[in-house]
Formats: sequence, C-alpha cells, structure tokens
Amino acid sequence: MEEVFSRPVIFYPLAFILGLIVGSFLNVIIYRLPRRMEQELKDACAELADIETEYVPNKWFGLAFLMTPPSTCLSCGHRIRAWENIPVVSWLVQKGKCTSCGVKLSIQYPVVELLTAIFSLAVAWHFGFSWQTPAALLLIWSLITMSIIDIRLQLLPDILILPLIWLGLMINLDGGFTDIHSAVYGAVAGYLSLWFIFHLFLLITGKEGMGYGDFKLFSLFGAWLGWQMLPQILLLSAVVGAISGIGMMLFMGRDKAIPIPFGPYLAAAGWIAMLWGNEINQSYLQF
Repeated sequence: MEEVFSRPVIFYPLAFILGLIVGSFLNVIIYRLPRRMEQELKDACAELADIETEYVPNKWFGLAFLMTPPSTCLSCGHRIRAWENIPVVSWLVQKGKCTSCGVKLSIQYPVVELLTAIFSLAVAWHFGFSWQTPAALLLIWSLITMSIIDIRLQLLPDILILPLIWLGLMINLDGGFTDIHSAVYGAVAGYLSLWFIFHLFLLITGKEGMGYGDFKLFSLFGAWLGWQMLPQILLLSAVVGAISGIGMMLFMGRDKAIPIPFGPYLAAAGWIAMLWGNEINQSYLQF
C-alpha cells in the first residue's frame, strides 16, 4: 500500500485534492473561530462583572463550534447541501451566488481552497513521501487560517499559534527540520527580537508598529526552522510588506493611517524559508 501511494502520479494529485478539501474546512474555521473567541470574551467579562448571561449549550465551545450548526448562507440562512460545497467547483458552477437568494458569495472561499491545494502540492513536491510532509502540511494549513483571520480582523489567535510552537519543539527533538538547540534558541530569539523592535519603535514614534501575535508567530518559525532562518524570514516579510503597503496606497487608495497586518507577510516568508530557506542562504553566502 505504501508503495502505491508513494508513486508521484498518485501522491501529488492526492496532495492537491486533500488541499482542496482542507481548504474548505479552513473557511469554516476562519469564520467561526473568531466568533468563539468573541463569545468567550463576553462570557469572561460577564463573569467578572457578576452579570448573569443566557446559557447556550455547546454553540461556541470545545470543537462543537466547527461541526454545528451546519453551514448556511449568511444572508438567507439556506442550508448548504453537499453538492453546493464542492471546493472551487461549486462556487464556479453557482457563479459565486447562493442558489436560494442569489446573494453574491465571498471570493474568499474558492481562493482559500485553491491556495491551500497549491501550497499543499508544493509541500508534497518538496518533501516527497516522508514524515516531514504531514508536519509541514499542518503548519501550512494553520498559517493560511491565521493569515486570513489577521487580514480580516488583525488578530492572530493564540489557540492556533501556541500549540504549534510546542509542536515545533517536539518535532525537532530528533532533528526534524533543525536540531533542538537551534529550535529552542529560535523560539526565544523570535519572540524577543520583535518584542525589542516593537518597544524601540514605540519609544521613538509613540506608535505601536505591530501586535503581540506577530511576536508569537515569529517565535513559531524559530521553533520549527531554527534561529538561523529568522533573519531571512524577517527581511523577506519586511520587504514584501513594504512593497505591498506602498502599492495599496498608490494604486488602491488605501489610507496610510489604517494599519496593515504583518502576520500574512511573516507567514508567507516562513513558508518560503521552510521550503527553500537553505538554498536562499547558501546562494546569498556564495554571492
């Protein structure tokens, strides 16, 4: 069985199809996870203020919020049937509209599904049929989820980042993507370096240049890839972020006073470093 699935003609298409399916599930997390966090915050505030709130059983708690209620149209409440939930295909067939009320559906759905499939294929292509592939896929899927949430709400959820930091350290105990010493130093250096930059920028300008979630995300990459990759990730994310920000202001009329989330640029740079970081570093040193 292993010999069958390890064949490129089977392995790569499976990785792409799995990415499409997972991408559809990521859209559910992207929509529902922030609402669960909001509900938990409201409940915590109500408890602190000693205010009684109406109990809604299992709506936004545990993993139940991912399964129930079933997916519906956000406009008319139409329950999404199985044939309307085929990744990318259903959106195209329905011309990006709800089959019940005709309201336009967000382009986010097929984009996330397709990006997840493409990135999953790239990971499978790079690592091949090895144990590193499922680990890298889990990281990539989480990065896509966090990036979209950060773009929409400027929020990087601890519930996703913190377990991944520990998982990265566990994977590198036996030299998964780097040695354990580099992973531990990377986790510490990743957090403290952006923490220092944040406070230095705050001291000079009186403004907050990034959020604490960015510190944790950078720490995550240190835990997975080692401290050696951190300069490359920071440089790539800063350059891409600056170019994107200037482009949005010049061509899309974005107000420069509106903050731009840094998490997606860190995530993109981290993904590049995981796949081609060593080659990039070697090319730079040779140059």
